[in-house]
Amino acid sequence: MALFKKDNAPAGGEAPTAVATRERVEPEPGPHSAECMRMGQLLIDREQLTTDQLATALQSANGDALAFAEFVLQRFRASREELATAIAEVWGVVAADTKRVEFDPAIAALVTEQTARQNCVIPIAEDGGSIVMLSADPSPQRREIVGRLLDKPVKWMSADPQTIRTFIDRSYRADADIDRLVQAFESTDDMERLAKTAAEVSTDDQAPIVQLVTRIVSQAMRDRTSDIHVEPMDTHLRIRFRIDGHLVEAFNLPIGVHAALSSRLKIMSGMNIVEKRRPQDGQFSMTIDGKDVDVRVGSVATVWGEKIVMRILDKSRSSIGLNQLGFPRETYLHYSKMIHSPFGMVICAGPTGAGKTTTLYASLLEINSAGKNVTTVEDPVEYVFPGINQIQTNAQAGLTFATGLKAILRQDPDVILVGEIRDADTARIAIQSALTGHFVLSSLHGTDSVAALHRFLDMGIEAFLIASSVVGVIGQRLLRRICDSCKEPYTPGADELAVFRQHSGGSDKGTFYRGAGCNYCAGTGYRDRIGVYELLRITPELRRLIVGWATTEELRRLAVAQGMRTMLREAMALVENDVTTIPEVVKTLFAS
Repeated sequence: MALFKKDNAPAGGEAPTAVATRERVEPEPGPHSAECMRMGQLLIDREQLTTDQLATALQSANGDALAFAEFVLQRFRASREELATAIAEVWGVVAADTKRVEFDPAIAALVTEQTARQNCVIPIAEDGGSIVMLSADPSPQRREIVGRLLDKPVKWMSADPQTIRTFIDRSYRADADIDRLVQAFESTDDMERLAKTAAEVSTDDQAPIVQLVTRIVSQAMRDRTSDIHVEPMDTHLRIRFRIDGHLVEAFNLPIGVHAALSSRLKIMSGMNIVEKRRPQDGQFSMTIDGKDVDVRVGSVATVWGEKIVMRILDKSRSSIGLNQLGFPRETYLHYSKMIHSPFGMVICAGPTGAGKTTTLYASLLEINSAGKNVTTVEDPVEYVFPGINQIQTNAQAGLTFATGLKAILRQDPDVILVGEIRDADTARIAIQSALTGHFVLSSLHGTDSVAALHRFLDMGIEAFLIASSVVGVIGQRLLRRICDSCKEPYTPGADELAVFRQHSGGSDKGTFYRGAGCNYCAGTGYRDRIGVYELLRITPELRRLIVGWATTEELRRLAVAQGMRTMLREAMALVENDVTTIPEVVKTLFAS
């Protein structure tokens, strides 16, 4: 198996043979300031960092080479390939071609999952009696720690931390022993198992059903899942993960597991396990691989039983700033100015899963200050922020969006966030708040920014109130990014080219790219997502059309004439910049 980009390893690139002692050794903190500096200089030479960014990274890493590599990758978006090459040059090893790595569970098992995660290493092959080990920090200390656990020589190779952690997640699967857990409680009959489940889940963490839930959520986290679907079918229980916006079948379980699994999830979420016909909502928290995650749970009865959907809320993503969302510069400047208005309403429009909450929270972080009373009413409160008053709705206590908004208005607010406008009462109170000197942020389900205005009209809100209260609407979607590990040029079909030429503003682009599929992107050709936005600014001319009950087409035509770039146009700009593909844009946005 060829794994070499270039042979830049001097003598000493291989670790000596070590006898396995299985003891845990911790590296001393901060011993490699000089090596971090050398890595940083190499990245500056390759235009991956600036001198100011290097200074910030050095201060944050405090001489820890692994922490330095992870910081420049996550914070400053350094190229993964250039970082791996810099690590190789500093530590005298070979940079691996990770596109060609093939996973072997037997090889991965040579190192425990705990050791792999703590030291960011992964064994990938056996070559001439030596173990090929990928590392993001092949320093002598890390080599010694890992070498003590092996009874074979180690051939060290470098890769970036993000790639290695992806390989770790794929090699040490949390769902590997699900069959054993299912068999453990399949031996008892259904009624006994269900009764036992209700009693044991809160006290016995080793119960098979408890471990089964943990395995499912853990594997979903490792696969970068946003939603877990637990769906009873006629003959089996289907578990699906939504990864980068697309549902993927993860595995199937025997239908007999459904009663115990749904009861466990309901107890964790604070639901009523006896009620099986009425839809219910709940929430629970877990720690997965050292990360705190909140899981939002909803159940609904289907013909085969209760379907449960879990939304995973990764708390590490709650602090995304407005400048990190992927706004085009002009859109960012206009939107940033808009949300600093002293009063009025700004709406974030899009379907479920379009990233509206992320945009609203980033907006709050942008405008929050000690001199402002920022209050939210949400269902549920997805992320908790210091310095912001967040209210959770509670239908049983009579606290809805409408009643919560009325209460907030007696709390001397400056900025109000309404998690979602779902009905006419909430819409009317929110608009009145905007008209009486408060700044209101809210999300609204709609296909685009112009259609969001007509949603208000559908709710029975008078056109003149909409025109005088709404400052702007931002419509958004999420598009999958082309995987940068397997990006390759290709020739689009005639239909794809026709769509691109029609909606790209006359671009003469000749070379197009797509993802071929590799280990890093699980063979999909895409990895992660980027937002695509359209910003509708309510001008005096648009206000006159709104009051005159203009159609969505008339409003859109005037908005475009006044400079609004539609989501489709912005999406084609991402295609032009080789960020996403034409089929992805067509699948997500194309409506005519």
